[in-house]
Amino acid sequence: MERLVIVTGLSGSGKSLAGNCLEDLGFFCVDNLPVQLIPPFVDLIRASADRISRAAMVIDVREASFLVQLPDILEALRSAGAPVEVLFLECTDEVAKRRFSETRRPHPMAASAPTLEAAIRAEREVLAPIRNQADRILDTSRFSAHDLRAFLKNVFGSGTSPGSMNLNVLSFGFKYGVPTEADLMFDVRFLPNPYFVDHLRHRTGQDPAVRDFLDRQPETAEFEQRLRSFVEFLIPRYVGEGKSYLTIAIGCTGGKHRSVAIADALAAHLRSLGMVASVHHRDVGRE
Repeated sequence: MERLVIVTGLSGSGKSLAGNCLEDLGFFCVDNLPVQLIPPFVDLIRASADRISRAAMVIDVREASFLVQLPDILEALRSAGAPVEVLFLECTDEVAKRRFSETRRPHPMAASAPTLEAAIRAEREVLAPIRNQADRILDTSRFSAHDLRAFLKNVFGSGTSPGSMNLNVLSFGFKYGVPTEADLMFDVRFLPNPYFVDHLRHRTGQDPAVRDFLDRQPETAEFEQRLRSFVEFLIPRYVGEGKSYLTIAIGCTGGKHRSVAIADALAAHLRSLGMVASVHHRDVGRE
């Protein structure tokens, strides 16, 4: 078995969508498997004549009475060499409430909580020990369904072989919050801001005129050279410890000019070295 992904997290954070996406990516997926059946499931997968190399399980608070066993089960699987990765999805309380309002579905803990807010708080408490063991915590508050699918494809797609690194370069604006999925984060707000140049204000970092403006700044070339060297130094060391994906976040004030240009340039450089690197501009479409 090459990968075993356990998808868990808060209700309304996108676990079902994540499971469907992983299935589309070729994972053998099981939804809501009782946690005490995880070890036998892994044994069956390993012994399967069909040679299932990638599997995923979606587990949520519906398994509340058994969730207390999950941390010990994960530790046992990892000790036995199983390639377990825990993806924990979450979102803000306000986003969770809005999503439940839109779907008109009851919260899984609604029967034991007087309000939706109380149910969300209770669920966070129940899932806290599992969150602490997660390999990846992803806040989907600002993710559309398309964004979540794109992220999962970048991280769990078949574009890389075991032992290689799947790189996701992400631009963002600090004014909209930092991306919790970032492994590395760089702040480029020290560069002169094209927003304050009238003819560049409504363009993005993908516009040649914005790139030309940044290239004329003496700090840009030196920063990009140092950034490339630092990332190139880190990647083989992350690969050496078994990490298969890395999200590199580049932030500026609004996420439209400097971070976009730097992210595009970094992704292009990594691809020129033969690496698998995607790029996503989180905040370009924001007003």
